[in-house]
Amino acid sequence: MRAGVDPHAAPNKPPLPPADYAVRREAGLVIERNVAIPLRDGVRILADIYRPDGARGAADLPVLLSWSPYGKHAQSNRVFWPHSGVDPDWLSPLTPFEGADPVRWGALGYALAVVDPRGAWLSEGDFHHNGAVEAQDCADVIDWLADQRWSNGKVGMTGVSYLAAIQFWVAALNPPALAAINPWEGFTDWYREFAYHGGILETGFLPRASDNIRYSLNRTEDTWANAQAHPLIDAFWRSKEIDLAAIRTPAWVVASWSDQGLHTRGTLEAFKAMSSPRKWLDVHGQKKWAHYYRPESQAKREAYFGHFLKGRQTTLAAWPAVRIEVRDRHGEAELRDEEEWPIARTVATPFWLDTDGKLTAQRPATGASIAYDAAAGEANFDHRFEQDTELTGHAKLRLWVEADGADDIDLFVALRKLDAEGQPVGQTFYAFYEDGPVALGWLRASHRAIDPDRSDALQPFHTHEREEMLAPGEIVPVEIELWPSSTSFRAGETLRVTIMGRDIYAEGLPFLPFARHERTRNAGRHIIHFGGAHDSHLLAPVIPARKG
Repeated sequence: MRAGVDPHAAPNKPPLPPADYAVRREAGLVIERNVAIPLRDGVRILADIYRPDGARGAADLPVLLSWSPYGKHAQSNRVFWPHSGVDPDWLSPLTPFEGADPVRWGALGYALAVVDPRGAWLSEGDFHHNGAVEAQDCADVIDWLADQRWSNGKVGMTGVSYLAAIQFWVAALNPPALAAINPWEGFTDWYREFAYHGGILETGFLPRASDNIRYSLNRTEDTWANAQAHPLIDAFWRSKEIDLAAIRTPAWVVASWSDQGLHTRGTLEAFKAMSSPRKWLDVHGQKKWAHYYRPESQAKREAYFGHFLKGRQTTLAAWPAVRIEVRDRHGEAELRDEEEWPIARTVATPFWLDTDGKLTAQRPATGASIAYDAAAGEANFDHRFEQDTELTGHAKLRLWVEADGADDIDLFVALRKLDAEGQPVGQTFYAFYEDGPVALGWLRASHRAIDPDRSDALQPFHTHEREEMLAPGEIVPVEIELWPSSTSFRAGETLRVTIMGRDIYAEGLPFLPFARHERTRNAGRHIIHFGGAHDSHLLAPVIPARKG
């Protein structure tokens, strides 16, 4: 824990209103500022509550809850960077960052509560980032909202990133009044998806995110310091594990292929694991904030919550269990409905590393190797498709590697698409960018140990509980998890596997959040062995067309 930073001193935020309770009327709403909500231990946290003005806001209101560490005192609809693709006209100035618009939902007959969690901003207590305390706090607030005189007893949750992750946490407690959740891209594995990609410390977004939620009158968790202090999975990281299988609440889960390095993996893992008998999955390839606020996404949210919070007949009855975007390139994709995730008809197909930088359909009989400078070099292997091919799902890269001049190897891998002329085809990437990869993967070779019970053919699950350093001349197999993606390749187009010892996508736009890994262990050369006795290959999720 560390001392909080004065909430009144937060840069790039509107002035912080006093903590006094106040009521005003604006935009057809009754707005109660700084409603004190008591938690089970007597700590009081503050919420802003928006209800329709007049008689329709006095009773029988379903409630949407936005649980956010970014400050409930929103005063602008221009908080998203231009490169995010968010049109300010899609939201009102009262909209909390990454949350639902009170003006829009109030007009539809909902109450909306925006909460500053325990220890955040002017709320009492110390701020712990996720975990059991915050989950139970959120459950307390849900019970309190359901018990208000103006409430119909049903609470829903929606929001992006942190506002999504808390939904998984509280839904695992199954509070009775939580009628439906709509997590829109949130990581669920603090170690593997947020702090240590493949065992390699993330040094870009992680410290920035930790500092962005340090505003408190008391103490806040120092997530950046904790991450550095716990390089292996231990009791600290296990305290951040969510019992996803315990979730039984109806859930509409939205993920994206584009959030490689942050939310893609965890959102899909949550959908797979949760036990909700009524759950739906949408996976898109767009910029996440723009996709959340688009009018068509809002319309679908209205149908979803109209069903579960108002008991109305909506289009929900016609929703497919799974809907995915199969990408061609940034801004171009085809929608397709599926019955399950992962897709049951997936064919795990090997593409073998071969000489001359090729990925071949046949395993090469003769052994060979390629070496590159660990700090500045790279290796590329290409497969040119002879027929139209779709890759959708997790992929795995198995390599036999040797460290020449070091006792460890940090591997960075990208799957990329090239057009028929051999030119890169960019994909939407990390909320802002349009020149990104098909998929990314990472692994520190000393973290190569795998849990066989939690792994499958296309998705290795690394334990990250110990390190096994490399001896000089030692050649070891590693299996690298490549995060889920969905991309179509036409005949004549190429799949490229890029391998190097540094971030493949290293340059973000100025002042914008971006994942980086600047503390590698690489030195000397990386040597990749393939062919013969060394079965180095990419195992890719090929999706055959449906029969009939």
